[in-house]
Amino acid sequence: MCGIAGLIHRGKSSNVGGEMTSMLQALKHRGPDSTGYAVYGDTASGDYIMRLKAAEAEDMNKGRGITSILEKRIAEVDSILAENGALVKSKEAITPYALRYVLSHNGDTGTMAEHIEETEGVEILSMGNGLELIKDLGDANVVSELYGLAEFKGTHGIGHTRMATESDVDIKSAHPYWAFPYNDVSVVHNGQITNYWIMRRMMERKGHRFMSNCDSELLAVYVAHDLSNGVTLEDSLRKSIEEIDGVFTYLVATKNQLGMAKDTMAAKPLVLYESDEMIAMASEEVAIRAILPQEIDTYDPYDEEVRVWQA
Repeated sequence: MCGIAGLIHRGKSSNVGGEMTSMLQALKHRGPDSTGYAVYGDTASGDYIMRLKAAEAEDMNKGRGITSILEKRIAEVDSILAENGALVKSKEAITPYALRYVLSHNGDTGTMAEHIEETEGVEILSMGNGLELIKDLGDANVVSELYGLAEFKGTHGIGHTRMATESDVDIKSAHPYWAFPYNDVSVVHNGQITNYWIMRRMMERKGHRFMSNCDSELLAVYVAHDLSNGVTLEDSLRKSIEEIDGVFTYLVATKNQLGMAKDTMAAKPLVLYESDEMIAMASEEVAIRAILPQEIDTYDPYDEEVRVWQA
């Protein structure tokens, strides 16, 4: 069992970091092992924001040697950025293993990202002009405090609380997933994809890489592949219901859109609230009421329902 949540503000920014934290903390009972956020901030500058991890959280318990290992890995990342002509405008170590870069880069970001991930132990969590993907072990309040998300300003976001069932309790297996190397595409998912390996091999034959064995990552890669080939987000979501088997509800965010899709059986819960100012959705209504305590009307999307909203 896990919990998913998402929200989008129409035409304005808000404290999406704080709002998502409240929503995800209300879903803690659905998954206390890890929590993840994909939040979308200001995109006006044109700079790239890169979030990466240079180790797993549990690696920090391996003794003093891990410090020198991290230093070498981060130095290698900095060297690759320089070799690819990226100008590092800021670099922040949020934790010893999690870093945030602001970059100016006019080259091929996909190739640069591939070179960075050739560094042992390094994984790019996200790269984009608006997307910042943060995930770690613990509940929403723990992760939010660790990464300073309480005051994150932006237009929209999605998030996930995870109870590990088919993969390990680590950051690599936590959600959301970024669709490497496509800018600003992220996914959270509740359910199980039964033709995962068939679809994964099909995407690998098209040149895509996977960083985990989690079926949610497949959805991110699937949608990003469609978007990169001119398919609209709404059409990609509708196509996924026809081609991907299983029981699932999932949310997809891009630079300026938020979408949702439910499979043909609609067995995985989702509750939705919509007004002229914002749209909020979650696995349970309690998450929406965590940010909208007033009397509101919600509804449960039907089977095979697809919706897309614009920021």
